[in-house]
Amino acid sequence: MSLFDLTGKVAVVTGSSRGIGRAIAEEMAAHGARVVISSRKQDACEEVAAAINAQHGEGRAVAIAASISEKAALQNLAVKTRELLGPIDVLVCNAASNPYYGSMDGISDEQFRKILDNNVLSNHWLIQLALPDMRASGGGAIIVVSSIGGLRGSAMIGAYNISKAADFQLVRNYAVEVGKDNIRINAIAPGVVKTDFARALWEDQKVHDRTAAATPMKRLGEPRDIAGAAVYLASEAGAWMTGQKLVIDGGVTIGAGI
Repeated sequence: MSLFDLTGKVAVVTGSSRGIGRAIAEEMAAHGARVVISSRKQDACEEVAAAINAQHGEGRAVAIAASISEKAALQNLAVKTRELLGPIDVLVCNAASNPYYGSMDGISDEQFRKILDNNVLSNHWLIQLALPDMRASGGGAIIVVSSIGGLRGSAMIGAYNISKAADFQLVRNYAVEVGKDNIRINAIAPGVVKTDFARALWEDQKVHDRTAAATPMKRLGEPRDIAGAAVYLASEAGAWMTGQKLVIDGGVTIGAGI
């Protein structure tokens, strides 16, 4: 059996109707998992689930819309997952938001709370909802998609970076608490990936070229560049790794590419 085999595992991936989340769901399905596609809009989720089922067979993916802003919606996501596929084995907390760009001294309380609620508190809720299933089955894997923004400051996305730094500590603390239950929790910290979420950082060609030039590998990331790490962390390949962060950024955080 391959170390990366996920056959029979039920994986919930938030924010998986596009971008990094979709790539993770697609790769997990390719490695045998049954996946839950979840984002705010049901029709977008159903489109992705249908594409996965067309490739891997009916029943490999289901669509369950849920807003990460609403605890009741996430509770329903967990309930529906058990009804349709069974207990949760793998949880990928990928969905996030950033409603504010600019200096921290200009952010409103409402904007700051939204960032913290959607990027930190919602992950905590999802983890709480998945833990009972994982404990009952003897183990599981949780992955939080953070960002290299959590490793440094920014004059434009400071609140977002604060939330992503908090995700690293969320991972560390839960890893200490649930390791005895054979539950692993790790973070992935992507650099600039060409997704709709990061469109402002790559859509303009000049900005794209400047960002790529400062990257040792001289290119921006693609969603699939992140997906393999998620498969590793969810599978037996990552069986002794917990409380850590995997930085996947083309080398940006090790030094300037120019």
